[in-house]
Amino acid sequence: MESGRWRRGAVSRGMLPLLALHAANEYYRLPWKPPVTAGLLAANTLIYLRPAFLDSLLPFVDEVWFNPHLIIKNKDMKRFFLSVFYHVDESHLVYNMMSLLWKGIQLETSMGSSEFASMVVVLLGLSQGITLLMAKSLLVFFDYGRPYYSEYAIGFSGLLFAMKVVLNSQSENFANVHGLIVPSRYAAWAELILIQMFVPRVSFLGHLGGILAGILYLKLKGSYSGPDPLTRIIRELTGVLRWPIRFIRNMFRLRRQRISGRGTVGSERRSLSGIWRCPACTYDNNDWARNCEMCGTSRSNNGGFLRQTSRRSRDIPLEELRRLRVERFG
Repeated sequence: MESGRWRRGAVSRGMLPLLALHAANEYYRLPWKPPVTAGLLAANTLIYLRPAFLDSLLPFVDEVWFNPHLIIKNKDMKRFFLSVFYHVDESHLVYNMMSLLWKGIQLETSMGSSEFASMVVVLLGLSQGITLLMAKSLLVFFDYGRPYYSEYAIGFSGLLFAMKVVLNSQSENFANVHGLIVPSRYAAWAELILIQMFVPRVSFLGHLGGILAGILYLKLKGSYSGPDPLTRIIRELTGVLRWPIRFIRNMFRLRRQRISGRGTVGSERRSLSGIWRCPACTYDNNDWARNCEMCGTSRSNNGGFLRQTSRRSRDIPLEELRRLRVERFG
């Protein structure tokens, strides 16, 4: 999460094509493509680029800076939720998205898309809420309003710190944090200190709020034995949204089957609607076919069998039938 004032007219350093190439390469080699991670990458990048078709819909960055004073004073939930998806410049965006790509792929692959999406929503609310609470507490109890209570910050890194805590919670390995080897479960704390030492412009409270949000999420998840209600809701919603896609896909699949007229030989599955099985060679044919495509047995209009050709009869030797199959499909 980057703090400070917005700098307009930042010059592109040509890093976005490298991000796109890296993301495409990672997804190409994956057998299963995590959709939620891809959606988060696309959302952050589109908000930064502000294409013409989105320009009128997206608020400007001056309207979404995370500022505890303005959020509490104006009850501005737009700043609370949207500041995560905005970035100061191209390097800020690319660094965060590279980290999101690595963490998101691992978490979504292990958890599943519905649970991962649920986790992202919960971590976003927790990290922003904890950051807001800490900034207000410093003002009320220690009369320390600057820089934290009046700080302006944006960026996805607070949420990335929370995801790092979840990802490394059960790891017994060691991690390399900017050249420092530490146990993986403490990697987020080490990165928090190192980044604050060498990059003073970043938001300390934003990153600390992300770490505490990850710890709280793990505690809540560990204490709740039943299925996550938010995960269930997301799973039901995605199921509803996928239904039209499945329907269209099944329609095209059925159309291809009817055109190709291919079936299965010797299948042990039950007869399906629109398919009839030849009793002579057990080949499954499409319902519109009058004769068996394998051995030529004719079918009557009422589903019975009229006759077999003299050359391909019910008494055809097994070797001959095998030879005919090879001729037809080999």
